[in-house]
Amino acid sequence: MLVLLNFDIANSNVSDSLFMTVGDKPITKSDIVDEIKILLILNNESYSNEKIEKLHELAVKSTVKRTVKEIELERNNYYQFNNEDFQNELNRLASNIFMDLDTLKNICSSNELNFEKIENQVKVELYWNSLIFQLYKNRLVINPDQIEERIKIVQQEKKLNEFLISEIIIKHDETKEIAVEVEELKNKINTYGFEETAREISISESSIKGGDLGWLNENILSDKIKSLIVNTPVGSITEHIELSEGIIIFKLRDKREVEQNLSIEEIKNQIVQSEKSKILRMHSLSHYDKVLRSISIKLF
Repeated sequence: MLVLLNFDIANSNVSDSLFMTVGDKPITKSDIVDEIKILLILNNESYSNEKIEKLHELAVKSTVKRTVKEIELERNNYYQFNNEDFQNELNRLASNIFMDLDTLKNICSSNELNFEKIENQVKVELYWNSLIFQLYKNRLVINPDQIEERIKIVQQEKKLNEFLISEIIIKHDETKEIAVEVEELKNKINTYGFEETAREISISESSIKGGDLGWLNENILSDKIKSLIVNTPVGSITEHIELSEGIIIFKLRDKREVEQNLSIEEIKNQIVQSEKSKILRMHSLSHYDKVLRSISIKLF
């Protein structure tokens, strides 16, 4: 069980004050402290003085990102999500650190963290994803021929491969060559580790979880990504892929073989949903970037 021992900056005797503003929204020092607690708890890590600078940077980054999304949600007055998705995401966060939801709530309580803070983070992401879908649903163009071709291939397989994958996505710096950026990224990964690098520089929503995408079956991977993953040894990183939203690189953490027991309709739904998610993620990153540029951020 995670306990934040000697967490001096979280001491209740420390006076609270304004730390920054994102647009017209104030962020206090205690908000940043709570964000640090959430990062530690959801990544199943303990606090140490050596981590504080990096934790502080990550807490500020994630707080800014969420607050920018909250501002855009308010502007659109859009607050819709599926409650089943909400419960599933909470349970997934708990299972990621090998515990049930009640245990996660108890850990938050023992560390003087209101669990509603985590619930709010999940809600903001679900609201945001729903908003992006509403704004860009007319641009979700799926190639039916490619879908049918992939279904035929999957049908012939009696077993499926599943991969435990993490990702890092970085924006392309147009002042640099792609090869230079990729080399810098790999050097950073070699120095600080994949998960730490993902938390620090990845623009993907998965960055707060160290890039973790969980277990993905080969049905939902594009041919390009699948060929990269299949030819990468467990524990290694893949070659990079250039996307419209930037540069992506994966780490294959584990793999396993499972029985293929899905119906044709289920296979089709998986593939279509995966393709939609990829397109929506591209729009989500570009839309967030546009909103971010319109908002003033001030540190105090």
